[in-house]
Amino acid sequence: MPVLPRETFIRLSHVSTATLTTQLFKRGLRNCFIQGVRPLGRLSVNMVGPAFTLRNIPAREDIDHVGVFADPSHPQRRAIEITPEGHVLVVDCRGDTLAASAGQILITRLMKRGVAGFVSDGGIRDAGPISEMPFPVFSSGPSAPLNLARHHAAESNVPIGCGGVAVYPRDVIVGDRDGVVVIPRGIADEVARDGAEQEELEEFLLERIVGGASLPGTYPPSDATKAAFEVWRQDRRRP
Repeated sequence: MPVLPRETFIRLSHVSTATLTTQLFKRGLRNCFIQGVRPLGRLSVNMVGPAFTLRNIPAREDIDHVGVFADPSHPQRRAIEITPEGHVLVVDCRGDTLAASAGQILITRLMKRGVAGFVSDGGIRDAGPISEMPFPVFSSGPSAPLNLARHHAAESNVPIGCGGVAVYPRDVIVGDRDGVVVIPRGIADEVARDGAEQEELEEFLLERIVGGASLPGTYPPSDATKAAFEVWRQDRRRP
């Protein structure tokens, strides 16, 4: 799988999911924010990477027993071992929060393999220790029961739904303190560029609001405000 251009990666590492969803809205994409998923622990920068997916279906008692983990080709365990470096493993749990989608050992293995992060619309076990790891994990929240209680891992690297959002392999996944946004790969570079420009403008506008400016003419900016922004931007870029 191709990796992201460095400039796109750097931009997406710092642009908020709020800004990115606005940029996607401008392009006609309204359902791109994974619902009910929040970060476990703190983030120093955004989680960014292409999606590698795992699809679950409901568990069935005669099939999903602890003995299945003895098979190294078990789809969940295999996904942990084959998610490419720099990618984000996104897990479809159908929004079922009554069992975990992974725990500390599997998350540690992903971290050691150089995977960029983990996203699931199901639960996570060992939430306490995982929240202290230097690895981004997004889930619906803690859930102690093992995955087999509710989930049967079916296949990896296929289109899935996660938190009500379609996720295709190679989609660009970005996560921050608000949650996770899914960006189609074909427009990720332009969304990152325009998102960075939007945030620079909004930094200027926020300064004006802090200084006592009213919303009319400021947010959204009038032509005069846009002209003042260009002067402000040039001044801050001068050596």
